[in-house]
Amino acid sequence: MVTRKFTAGRFGSAAGLLLTAAGMTLAAWQRRLEAERSEAERSAAERSEAERLQAKRVEREEVASLRQALAHQQRMHWELLTKAIDDPSLAPVIDTYDKGIPAEKRRQFLYANAWYAYMYHSHRAGLLDREELYRHMRELLQSQVFRDYWEASRHMRATLNESSEEAQLGLMIDGLVQELDDAETDEWWVVGNPPTG
Repeated sequence: MVTRKFTAGRFGSAAGLLLTAAGMTLAAWQRRLEAERSEAERSAAERSEAERLQAKRVEREEVASLRQALAHQQRMHWELLTKAIDDPSLAPVIDTYDKGIPAEKRRQFLYANAWYAYMYHSHRAGLLDREELYRHMRELLQSQVFRDYWEASRHMRATLNESSEEAQLGLMIDGLVQELDDAETDEWWVVGNPPTG
């Protein structure tokens, strides 16, 4: 009987040790599993952050590339207009104004077009918002030559896609011309309601 108790005690102690060891192993395994899960979550978060930063970098590069292309296009437009203004023999290539308008006035229209294109491209490049563009156009419209150009170029704007930004800006400026014509004040700088943003 003593042997049996001793054996049972030994097995009982061994079983207890075995259970304790198993519990410790299980706890260590759970800790390792938790650590691996935390590491995986950190890695996923870091990858997600890296992907977000990469997407932002690509977006900034695309915006910079677009601005660079717009600046180049504006330079080319200016160079071509300058050639037509400087050399009257080249002007007929792009002069679609009424031929009854004197040649000097048509050259002024080419210059007015250069100013309008400058304002438009400044807006497209993000250098002027719509409100700033409106205010600059309100100032340009104080020039009778610019107003004459705007009226003479109406047929050109009519060919634009109605939903295009340029067509929408043209309508905004047409509205401004009307507001300036209807104004009962000489304080042109307060006429109209500039769009916000």
